Amino acid sequence: MSFRAVLFDLDGTLHRGNEVIDGAVPAVQRLVDAGVRVAYVTNNSTQTRQFFSDKLSRMGFLCTPDLVYGTAYGAVREAAKRGLTRIAVVGEPGLKESLAEAGTEIVDFDDRPEAVIVGLCRTFTYDLMKSAMAAIRSGAFFIATNEDATFPIEGGGFIPGAGSVVAAIKTCSQTEPFVVGKPNPNLIQLAISELGVSAAETLVVGDRLDTDIEAGIRAGCAVHLVLTGVESEALDGVPFSADVAALVDKLL
Repeated sequence: MSFRAVLFDLDGTLHRGNEVIDGAVPAVQRLVDAGVRVAYVTNNSTQTRQFFSDKLSRMGFLCTPDLVYGTAYGAVREAAKRGLTRIAVVGEPGLKESLAEAGTEIVDFDDRPEAVIVGLCRTFTYDLMKSAMAAIRSGAFFIATNEDATFPIEGGGFIPGAGSVVAAIKTCSQTEPFVVGKPNPNLIQLAISELGVSAAETLVVGDRLDTDIEAGIRAGCAVHLVLTGVESEALDGVPFSADVAALVDKLL
């Protein structure tokens, strides 16, 4: 085994919604038993690290909150790095809870926020879009959790992703956001740093060429595509397997 760490995407790679992908749990356990550092990197901004850890643990994966690198956590870190403490949010309760846990003050859009953070929001409305547009046009820094157009769910289906909400606000505000999630390498670089490994020692595994694989390449890591989510075939030169179980068979 040439890698000290393997970073797995979640939706479409290890599970679809609440359905575990066949063979994923024992495959990940084999890596852990072999002494490989395993962590989880997801563009999902809807929940906290604790939520994802609990969900993965119930499914049978070995996980603790510090091994989860989601875009809610990444947005918190990015806002803190920039000294932004008064934030308006377009997103799910988990994103707001992640910000609150970090000591960030969540404010209304008409209360002159220093930044607007936008993620998946299943209660998105025209009025919310208008408020976010006004705040960003008035100078609030625009942070997007990710730009995934779709989001995989149980049964192999998809729903609109955070990127659909981000695109609406980007269009009306005429402002490009700072994007925390994949294909930006930020989350992967954060995971590598906190795991104490190098990019050369890390393998990034995911189901999307445009996000998971691209982010791993930008971070300087080896990458591997699995065909259990968005992609049904790989590009030339991109290592791939049918699923995580087949990948681990190759690694071990």
